[in-house]
Amino acid sequence: MLSGPSGCGKTHLAVAIANRCIENNLPVFYISTPDLLDHLRSTFSPNSETPYDELFEQVRNTPLLILDDLGAQSSTPWAKEKLEQLLNYRFTNQLPTVIVSILPLDELDERIRTRLLASKHFQLCPFDEKSPGMLSLSWSQQFNKQKEMTFANFDWKRDNLPLEQRENLDKAFHLALEFAKAPEGWLVFQGDNGCGKTHLAAAIVNYRYALKAPALFIVVPDFLDHLRSSFSPDSKISYDQLFESVKNAPLLVLDDFGKQTTTPWAQEKLYQVINHRYNAQLPTVITTNCSTDELDAPILSRFVDPQWSIVFNITAPNYSSGRHSLKRAPRGGRAGR
Repeated sequence: MLSGPSGCGKTHLAVAIANRCIENNLPVFYISTPDLLDHLRSTFSPNSETPYDELFEQVRNTPLLILDDLGAQSSTPWAKEKLEQLLNYRFTNQLPTVIVSILPLDELDERIRTRLLASKHFQLCPFDEKSPGMLSLSWSQQFNKQKEMTFANFDWKRDNLPLEQRENLDKAFHLALEFAKAPEGWLVFQGDNGCGKTHLAAAIVNYRYALKAPALFIVVPDFLDHLRSSFSPDSKISYDQLFESVKNAPLLVLDDFGKQTTTPWAQEKLYQVINHRYNAQLPTVITTNCSTDELDAPILSRFVDPQWSIVFNITAPNYSSGRHSLKRAPRGGRAGR
């Protein structure tokens, strides 16, 4: 098993194993865990060309299976059962298997972890090096402000506001808190600058970090700048490393979505991130001050899918507005963005 943070090189090595097998005419089956589960689900469709049993047997018995992104899948009981069945079968029959995990061994599902440890052929290869600026278990230096944004210091009561706005802010707070407890699907916060959406998004990340769970917070315009700079010969991180670490982060926060330059290149990169995470069903939080009719249609279609996404418009005004600052001045650092 190859284990380590996003961008550390573990997927590169797994793909290299697959390519070497192909060069030597050896059979190998490479697939990411979320994609495998999606393909298995799709076999239940009346239009599926491949029956479920046929696909599952093919994966179970392939001579060499490389299973990437273990831990990035949605943790439904059905998904856990399928993965346990697959890994239990392969280890019982001593079939060569390479597992690439985004989680350390002690954070994997207990039944899968027990099965791995019980195998006398199991080898763990942890990667400690993290990609510059893409730490998934702690904040990097440019996010000192967000590091202090927690649920405990978010002022969601704001009793100087009209009842309707207070109730709206209360609902936003509890939506974020429930998402932080069990990240699944997408949570999209809309609202004016300073209404508290970034504070709530950062609070979700801080909650996950407190649980030693991986999460990645990025500001969209800065992310695009980092992507462009990765083409420089002096860059400490490759374009592929940076892009893949964002696409496959176990929990991703995209802050200030819509403030980026609307070049075709920027639109293409963001759509690739959004579409990949949508198809892989990876938990994602998005903050934007754009209304739905200002968003690009292909991206909007992913945001507003009611089966996967909750879009919530925060109607509270800017925390630093005059009326609010006069009443709240003695309490200081309760402002949200």
